[in-house]
Amino acid sequence: MSRSATAGPSLDGRPDFWSVLGLEPGADNESLKRAFRLQARRWHPDLNGNDPVAEERFKLVNEAYAVLSDPRRRQAWEAGLEDGNGPAGERDPFASGFPRFEDYLAALFGMPREQEEEEPLERQPRGGRPTGGAEVAARPASPPPVQAAGDLESLVELSPEQALEGTRVELSLPDGTVVEVWTPPLAGDGWRLRLAGVGPGGGDHFLQLRVRTAEGLRIDGLRVLFQLDLPPADAALGCQAVVPTLDGPVRLRVPAGSSSGRLLRLRGRGLESDGRRGDQLVEVRIVVEESLDEAQQALYRRLRELAEERHGG
Repeated sequence: MSRSATAGPSLDGRPDFWSVLGLEPGADNESLKRAFRLQARRWHPDLNGNDPVAEERFKLVNEAYAVLSDPRRRQAWEAGLEDGNGPAGERDPFASGFPRFEDYLAALFGMPREQEEEEPLERQPRGGRPTGGAEVAARPASPPPVQAAGDLESLVELSPEQALEGTRVELSLPDGTVVEVWTPPLAGDGWRLRLAGVGPGGGDHFLQLRVRTAEGLRIDGLRVLFQLDLPPADAALGCQAVVPTLDGPVRLRVPAGSSSGRLLRLRGRGLESDGRRGDQLVEVRIVVEESLDEAQQALYRRLRELAEERHGG
């Protein structure tokens, strides 16, 4: 049975390798391989350029698999004789860089490689060859190839409060697997979160966040966005409009000559966090009625004639 993957230490301060891979202690080899593929793809530095902790997590995932898949090292670790850093004085296997992700996938999924002998993944720098005369240990047999699958996407609706603080979401995958995800604080409407490698065949699963109120307010971090539809006459001549806010409706003055896309600011009408308060932005959108009567059509024709005369058309 799998569980949420964490990098927490055990009671004696050593890394809990089972927890790193999201497994219960004593899981079988097939479960170990599946968990390793999932976590390695999730934390590979090539796929997490903006994540400062990805490198350390990737190293920890590889070390966890190296220990748990090797009966000798696993026995030593369980007996407290190995702390996850290898024998005393062993260098960091990724000190000179990480393997290219294409080479990494080849090693994981058993794809053909040009070299005759496959080297252990944990000792390959980003070039695919060991350096400094490092000892090459035997690597467990590669798992069978995984069939590629298209990416999937799910819509997740959040309240403004959930988007502000971050919240726990349970996602049920097509194969019945349940994934636990925490949305980031200050999330916004339209954000897409990528769950790498959790889909069938190692595909990605995207979560599209929807953060809107019944009044049509959209949340984007501390800001609130609202689209105000106006008829051409009100936009051209200016008007007073009532718009919703998180604190209730307010009256907003729309300046004359406002075009579609103009942004009007309501200061301090956004969300609040750590003493900061966002604003609400109101976007003007000019809307023309689909059906115009003869009088309206005549007025628009006259407006067009006046515009042509003014610009010498």
